[in-house]
Amino acid sequence: MIDRLPHTLRSDALDNRERILDAARALFSADGLDVPMREIARRAEVGPATLYRHFPTKQMLATEAFADQLRACRTIVDDGCADPDPWRGLCLVIEKICELHARDRGFSEAFMSTFPGAKDVAGREYTVKKVAGLAQRAKDSGQLRSDFVLDDLILILMANKGIHAASTATQVMASRRFAGLAIQAFEACPQHAPLPPATRLVSAAPDSD
Repeated sequence: MIDRLPHTLRSDALDNRERILDAARALFSADGLDVPMREIARRAEVGPATLYRHFPTKQMLATEAFADQLRACRTIVDDGCADPDPWRGLCLVIEKICELHARDRGFSEAFMSTFPGAKDVAGREYTVKKVAGLAQRAKDSGQLRSDFVLDDLILILMANKGIHAASTATQVMASRRFAGLAIQAFEACPQHAPLPPATRLVSAAPDSD
């Protein structure tokens, strides 16, 4: 029995850690990063001391909770940069990152926020550098408007974060249309390709007669 005790404690600790991460993902996704740490502990059914033992700061918890989204974000950027057509690659990045952020409000906030003392909490530095290079290639090809600056993309992500709908599916549909509008605005010689279908948002006014 004594020999098995350390293993039992390690198993309990791992179980607590996973419950904390599951609770954090659910609460961050629904309510953003302002969720109190005590609420996360309550949702995970652990004490605050247990939570802080595993994750001393909210920054550390957010970084670990969004590890999968961070990997997805990097994959999107890498795929866009690998496309031999830089404009097509940039469009893919805009569309997919907007959709990724629309699916998870918490990740969107982590990506856009600066934690005190944080070191690139959502891989933002990597993404920004890679996209900057891709945008320059698209400019050089004459497909991206010459006055585009990287802050324009940050504005798009900030606006995309403000999309709220009754369901995640509706939110994603709205985000896709928004990304399509942004892409047309960025294009040097707009072709006015068909936009993704529109969707009715909760706050939208009824159609006028």
